[in-house]
Amino acid sequence: MKIPELFKSGKTVFSFEIFPPKKDGSIETVYNTLDGLSDLHPDFISVTYGAGGTLPGASTREIACIIKEKYHTNSIAHLTCVNSSKADIDRTIEEFKASGIENVLALRGDINPDIPPKKDFMHASDLISYMRERSDLSFSGACYPEGHIESESIDKDIENLKIKVDAGASHLISQLFFDNSAFYRFIQKVRAAGITVPVEAGIMPCVNAKQIQRMVGLCGASLPQKFTKMIARYENNPEAMRSAGIAYAVDQIVDLCSNGVDGIHLYTMNNPAIARKIAESVSSVIRI
Repeated sequence: MKIPELFKSGKTVFSFEIFPPKKDGSIETVYNTLDGLSDLHPDFISVTYGAGGTLPGASTREIACIIKEKYHTNSIAHLTCVNSSKADIDRTIEEFKASGIENVLALRGDINPDIPPKKDFMHASDLISYMRERSDLSFSGACYPEGHIESESIDKDIENLKIKVDAGASHLISQLFFDNSAFYRFIQKVRAAGITVPVEAGIMPCVNAKQIQRMVGLCGASLPQKFTKMIARYENNPEAMRSAGIAYAVDQIVDLCSNGVDGIHLYTMNNPAIARKIAESVSSVIRI
């Protein structure tokens, strides 16, 4: 099923994100994660981009295919483009078609200062335009409630987001955030800009203070006082930090659902136990 179809029922879409194992990891980590998530019946599971840095047989495409065929769940394969040529993407289109992949989250990808980017695709919108002309895939895009860390302003970022949607992105997933009011302001701006596609709120449970601080440094999410107080009080008590982080994520999700959010995209960090606690806590709220 193509992802936009999921939003036609009017119910809150609930989805998960997982990532492929690194080369020094184990494929079992992915299967354990999927085994722990499948009976929660998410509307879809997205798989982050992994190519040369993943185990053989554990690429994004292969895992997205397993999610569909073994777990009978819709999937989205992430795809970055900054280091891809048109020939690379042509091959990827054929591989997706052969694997039954229907949905792609199109991303520019991080620019490595030590590796000059290829020039065929400088933006996710370029990738979407190119693939849309050559395939029947459904495209999702990323969005940033507080602006992309490289953007000059939130308004300029939304201008670029409109270009991405006009190119063919029919569904958006937000970067993580911890301040719901920032997400609501973003949605107001997005709708005012004429962007009408569904927007899922990306939620990452804070169960490890150092991990969250690292992620915030990469994406630029602001930390409300309620959140910083939680970290300050519990960061040296792993069990308490875990419980408080889960509770904070649940509170965010309940508030978002109460305000009519299109969907919730939970960043699982391949930890099915935490995802399960959150999903079970909000199940009655999500499905209304």
